[in-house]
Amino acid sequence: MIRSMTGYGTATGKVGSGAVTIDVRTVNHRFLNPSIKLPSALAQWEGEVREHLRRRIGRGHVTVSARVELQNDSVVVDEARFAAYVRQIRELQRNFELSEALDVATLLRLPNVMASGTGDAIGGTAAECVTVLDSALDALMLMRDSEGTRLAELLRQRLATVSAGGERIALRAPVRLSEERERMRLRVTDVMNGVDVDQGRLAQEITILADRLDVSEEIDRFRAHVAAFDETLQRSVSEPVGKRLGFLLQEMLREANTTGSKARDTAMLHEVVAIKEELERIAEQVENIE
Repeated sequence: MIRSMTGYGTATGKVGSGAVTIDVRTVNHRFLNPSIKLPSALAQWEGEVREHLRRRIGRGHVTVSARVELQNDSVVVDEARFAAYVRQIRELQRNFELSEALDVATLLRLPNVMASGTGDAIGGTAAECVTVLDSALDALMLMRDSEGTRLAELLRQRLATVSAGGERIALRAPVRLSEERERMRLRVTDVMNGVDVDQGRLAQEITILADRLDVSEEIDRFRAHVAAFDETLQRSVSEPVGKRLGFLLQEMLREANTTGSKARDTAMLHEVVAIKEELERIAEQVENIE
C-alpha cells in the first residue's frame, strides 16, 4: 500500500489541567522536514514531539501546531500585581490631588493583572502530549492512506499505457531490423555499382551494423522496470516507496531514450515519444508519494 505525502489530522485531549488540540499538516518533500509550533505550555516537550514524528512519518514537510484551553475557563487575578497598581495610583492621587475613586474594571484591564483560558502552567506530562499527537497522526495517516490508494489506481492505469507502448515497440523492432538489414544491403550493392563483393564479408558487416540498432536488450530491461514498478505499487505493507518509484521511472526513461536513439523508424519513435510523455505524468504523481 502506497501512502500520499499530503494529509491533515487533528485531535483533542487532556494534558494536565488543559484541553490540548494538535493539528498536523503534511505536504511533499524529499526528506522529513518538521516544523513544530507549540505554545509555551507545551514547548518543553518539543523534543518528544519531534522524535515521535520521526518514528511515525517517513518523508514530507510536516507542520505541527497546538493550542491550549483551560477546561474550567477559570480567571486568575494576580493580586500582587493588582495591589502594586493600586499603590502607584494612590500615590499619584495624593501627589496631584486627584479624585480618590478607583475603577476596579479599569484596574483589571491593566497589563498582566488577569490571565484566562491559556495559562502557561497546565501541568501534565510529555506522555499525555504525545498521546494527543498520536491521535492526530492516526487521523493524518488515514487521509494519507486514502489518498495513496487513489494515487496507486491512477498510476496503475498510466503504467498500463506505458507497458502497452513498450510491447508495440517490441513487436515492431524485429520487423524494423530486417528492413534495416535489407536497406543496408541494397545501399552497399548500389554503391559498389556491379563490382564483385564478397557476399560473406558483406553479410557480416551488415550484421554488425544492424546489431548496433538492435533494441531487444533495452526492451527486456524496460519490461523488468515496469514489472518492478507494478510490484511496488501492489505491496501490502505501508512503507516509504516514493524514492524507489522515482528511481524506476528514471531507468524506464533511460531505456526509452536509448531505444529512441537507435530506432530510425517513424512508428517506433512515435511510441517512444508517447511513452516519455506518460512517464512525465507519472513522475508528477510520484513526487507526492511517501
